[in-house]
Amino acid sequence: MTHPTPTLADLGHQTHSAAQHLARLSADDRNQALEAMAQALEAAAGAIVAANQADCAAAAIEGIAPALAARLTLGESKLRSAIAGVRDVARLADPLGTVQLARELDDGLVLKRLTCPLGVLGVIFEARPDAVIQIAALAVKSGNGAILKGGKEAVRSCQAIMDALRKGLSQSAVPPAALQLLTTRAETRGLLQLDRYVNLIIPRGSNEFVQFVQNNTRIPVLGHADGICHLYVDRGADLPKAIAIAVDAKTHYPAACNAIETLLIHSAIAPSHLPPLAAALQDKGVVLKGDDRSRQILPSLTAATPEDWATEYSDLVLSVAVVDSLAEALAHIDRYGSGHTDAIVTEDEATAAQFLAQVDSAGVYHNCSTRFADGFRYGFGAEVGISTHKLPPRGPVGLEGLVTYKYQVVGQGHIAATYSGDRPKPFTHRDLPQDC
Repeated sequence: MTHPTPTLADLGHQTHSAAQHLARLSADDRNQALEAMAQALEAAAGAIVAANQADCAAAAIEGIAPALAARLTLGESKLRSAIAGVRDVARLADPLGTVQLARELDDGLVLKRLTCPLGVLGVIFEARPDAVIQIAALAVKSGNGAILKGGKEAVRSCQAIMDALRKGLSQSAVPPAALQLLTTRAETRGLLQLDRYVNLIIPRGSNEFVQFVQNNTRIPVLGHADGICHLYVDRGADLPKAIAIAVDAKTHYPAACNAIETLLIHSAIAPSHLPPLAAALQDKGVVLKGDDRSRQILPSLTAATPEDWATEYSDLVLSVAVVDSLAEALAHIDRYGSGHTDAIVTEDEATAAQFLAQVDSAGVYHNCSTRFADGFRYGFGAEVGISTHKLPPRGPVGLEGLVTYKYQVVGQGHIAATYSGDRPKPFTHRDLPQDC
């Protein structure tokens, strides 16, 4: 007897049911599942790398963009790092069941607010197959199910990874159905319609893609569109620091959303500092596009267009502008920045403090590279993405962004009418220890 192929709604229901079971498990059960996932990934490492090599070869034939090619590649060292990240997540504190508020409303009537899972995450991303590992680890740790949709260029890699993860879960108390992988473009639209089963959509891709997701779902969406990050070299900057930070922020991984796309430099030091800065960047293969003032100092620079200031290159390309003051740098960032991560290089503490206070981005840095905007580097174990929304979670989203809370009220036959009317009984509203 043949069975009908499960629909996307069936898959959503399965994930929802598995997530409900997962949410009831102990922290030890979830951590044991993470270790089982890590071991299964290690056992399948050869198959995963081979699948990724096949994806990369196919992508090269199709002429994939360099930024996507960089994100797609998953070698042995990158895979080992991702597996280590699973174990790092297991070592993090349990995010569930934390009492955030304990309050006596009246004698014998107690209110508590406790953290709990969101339910089911729908994550759509381009290229990066290691994202499957990060998201799966965070989902299991936080008690959430996850439905993942990777890009077509990474389908072999993602399938090999998911096969290993589910094999690991089969050796644990977590139902393998808590993790699902979608592989077709049609399923992306279908996922966006699963508002009955999916509680949060996390898109990771281009500005156009994120806007498409936001416009085509009733499910809450968490994510960022562009990663237009700035580095401002102030008149009080130390030149060796500025060079090291600029080179790292642009060239360490130019395809990353936390790489800088614009370098701003104070006019008082531009004649002396811009040439060595430009030389160090160009030695790393960076193409510089300058405004009129920077091209007066370095005539060989390509002329920047108005569009360049609002472009996320995700490549070895950097726009350069000369500004006359901190205020002008702040105005430029306010106009063109995407609210992701922006940094200043200066030895002037007052100027740095003003920059840190006035730049309205998820990450604002002083004398360090924007490349630190990352959940692993923040000690979150991993991240499901970076949010540039003003409301929390903001910045790299780890476990704390994947839990919500519920209010529990326990009484002894209390009724609301007692506290209203002509002679209402007053509430005590007495805060209690959170471990009560």
